[in-house]
Amino acid sequence: MKIDSNSTVRERFSRLISFGIVTAAVVLGLVVIYRSNDYPRTDDAEVFANFIGIAPQVEGPITRLNVRDNQFVKQGELLFEIDDRPYKYALEKSLSEQAALEGQIEDERRKIAALVSGVSISQASIYSSQADINRWAAAVDQAHADVANAEQGVNRVRAEWTYANNNLHRIEPLLAKQFVTVDQVDRARTSELAQAEALKQADSQLQLSKAGLKSALAQYEHSKAILQESRAQHEQSINAVTTLEPLINQRGARTSAVETARYNLNNCRVYAPFDTRVTNLTISEGAYAHVGQQVFTLIDARTWWAIGNFREGTLQHIDPGMRADVFLPSKPNIRLSGIVDSIGFGTTPDPDVFGRLEPGLPDAQRTLNWVHLASRYPVRVRVSNPPPGLFRVGESAVVVIRGK
Repeated sequence: MKIDSNSTVRERFSRLISFGIVTAAVVLGLVVIYRSNDYPRTDDAEVFANFIGIAPQVEGPITRLNVRDNQFVKQGELLFEIDDRPYKYALEKSLSEQAALEGQIEDERRKIAALVSGVSISQASIYSSQADINRWAAAVDQAHADVANAEQGVNRVRAEWTYANNNLHRIEPLLAKQFVTVDQVDRARTSELAQAEALKQADSQLQLSKAGLKSALAQYEHSKAILQESRAQHEQSINAVTTLEPLINQRGARTSAVETARYNLNNCRVYAPFDTRVTNLTISEGAYAHVGQQVFTLIDARTWWAIGNFREGTLQHIDPGMRADVFLPSKPNIRLSGIVDSIGFGTTPDPDVFGRLEPGLPDAQRTLNWVHLASRYPVRVRVSNPPPGLFRVGESAVVVIRGK
């Protein structure tokens, strides 16, 4: 009876242990499923950072290489120098051409000032000629008035002479008959002689007035000719005045040439654009650098990511902004915090499933995959405050999404 009792107890105890093991396995499985769904993780991840190929913007032999391979360089530190002598000469030439242009502009400005002064002088000459015309026009009018007065005087004196002459011839025959006295005849003769002399003087004055009129007319015509000549000179001087626009319009090109030359000279020294790690350095001093041709590579050490490939079924539990942990297999004891930056929206289609995308009709594959593998999409996790020198591009990583 004791043996049967002990067997029964052991059997019950074994059943309890088996039930506990099964229950624990089920609970553990449910926890694993819950955590794998709500806190996705992947060991298909790599460390990534932005990198650029540093290339010069001018060409020439490298005279100084200030870095070595895999060196850490702070932003603004000198990377390398290119022989700058040709670019110094180009800058000096551009500056000389710019100074020569400014000298031409200054000389042309003086010439224009002299020509403008000539225009002012010719304008003053026009005003002077116009004044002369007005003055001689007034002189012509005065001469016409003098001639008219002289003619009136001649006519008046001729009338008086005619009267005196007729009076003399009338009373001379009366002297023989003693109807008049000798004294009356002498006075009549004297009056006739005086009027004859006055007539000669009046006629001379008339001729002098006519001569003055001719002179005034001649001076008037001469003034008009001078006025026409002054106007012609004025037009010529105006047309001779040049402008500075053709030279001033060249200032932009000369300034651009100087700035380009100075820009090229400054680019002979290449500096680190950010905190970086130099890699793939395979040249030395004396190598010829070409424009746009990569010299070596710079890894941007400011920001690091862990890019993990997650199954498509877990993406619904991942959103940008979620917290994540990043582990490196090379340093498993270090846990790094990160933030989900973005989730990929595309990968290259599998040709065994989707076919090949080519011109023409789609090439659908006639295959049947019994095991359908889930697609994986890259999730980019930005590491917060990574220790300097910890990461290397392409290093394996493990990413665990911790949620919001």
